[in-house]
Amino acid sequence: MGEKKGFRHLRIFVQTAWTFLTNCYAVGFAEGKIYTGPLKHICFPGLNCYSCPGAVGACPIGSLQAVMGSWKFSISLYVGGFLMVIGALMGRFVCGWLCPFGLVQDLCHKIPFFKKINRFPGDRILRYLKYIILLVFVILMPLFVVDIVGQGGPAFCKYICPSGTLTGSIPLVFKNPGLQPMVGFLFRWKVAILLVTLLAAIIIYRPFCKYICPLGAAYALFNRVSFGGLWVDKEKCVNCGACSKVCKMGVDPLKMPGSAECIRCGECARVCPKDAIHLGFRFRVKKEKISVLKKE
Repeated sequence: MGEKKGFRHLRIFVQTAWTFLTNCYAVGFAEGKIYTGPLKHICFPGLNCYSCPGAVGACPIGSLQAVMGSWKFSISLYVGGFLMVIGALMGRFVCGWLCPFGLVQDLCHKIPFFKKINRFPGDRILRYLKYIILLVFVILMPLFVVDIVGQGGPAFCKYICPSGTLTGSIPLVFKNPGLQPMVGFLFRWKVAILLVTLLAAIIIYRPFCKYICPLGAAYALFNRVSFGGLWVDKEKCVNCGACSKVCKMGVDPLKMPGSAECIRCGECARVCPKDAIHLGFRFRVKKEKISVLKKE
């Protein structure tokens, strides 16, 4: 039982450590400058804004928009390949463990509120919104809404992304007085989206991940086939329902261990009284299951 309690602390530690590791350019925050070193050519798995003063790597969604329709075809292949490789290896494990804005939402949800909302009318339909945003704002608009030289812009980053507003736009505007007179409607619009998202996260668990995030949508496409994921040993399971009750993403692990909505947080495995749910890699869980069957 002690190990299971420590599991939750492990996830928070990993989330926090990864956030600091990927945003460790302290000079950027101090001077209001963006790191432009060699690491910025490398995509990091989580939603981590390129324009964040502390960011030492690139965001896959920002990078995908930047190269979509670009003449730099080899770079386009790299970003697309990166998303496929990470998705095939981990699926939405990235959302649960390696996304800085996921950590922000988790912390917001810990703020006390008289009533937390798990499900509401329209929740299931809204889950498809993130796929529409991925298609329209990340793929189609950068391809077809272009400037005079035929280059598209990062539509999702420009018009929606609350993570970029929190870690990029606000720190840069705060530290650069020259930018402050240029603040207009678009900046205020994005701040409003950020505030609504953070307030919603107090009441609803990870609303950005559930309904908006295109990176989560991209990784969700691989959840059923990813090498790492949730695995249920039905020989041990007693159908107590504890796993589905604890899941804040609305997933029933017994029925849908590979659900596109599962962020691999491991809460279901933590509360399982029979140790029937495993979070890990496919080969490891199969080995454990075989050993259990042999003992029986």
